[in-house]
Amino acid sequence: MNAPRLTIPLVLESPERVPDDMGGYRMAWRPKGVLYARMRAGSGAERQAEVGSESVVTWRITVRGARDADPRRPRPEQRFRMGARVFRIEAVAEADPSGLWLDCIAKEERLS
Repeated sequence: MNAPRLTIPLVLESPERVPDDMGGYRMAWRPKGVLYARMRAGSGAERQAEVGSESVVTWRITVRGARDADPRRPRPEQRFRMGARVFRIEAVAEADPSGLWLDCIAKEERLS
């Protein structure tokens, strides 16, 4: 496999429970760092959401490899952010036998 060109900076974010000052908790997204990536669009679909139609696009996002316990390795409960765009990570797998690159399958959801 040729080395992919990782030219797109993405912020890796993790969900975190924080107090809501009313005795409960809310979910907040905390940045973990910036990873450079290659992004390739996959299939798209439209589905009904609570407030109307929603467009969903699947992306294959390639980043530099990291071991399972490494905090730089993306996980399915995390997401990538690129400005106002958000990509929810659904799966992560090695893109090559040596583990130098990771493919993250992510969904970008936008309200239309």
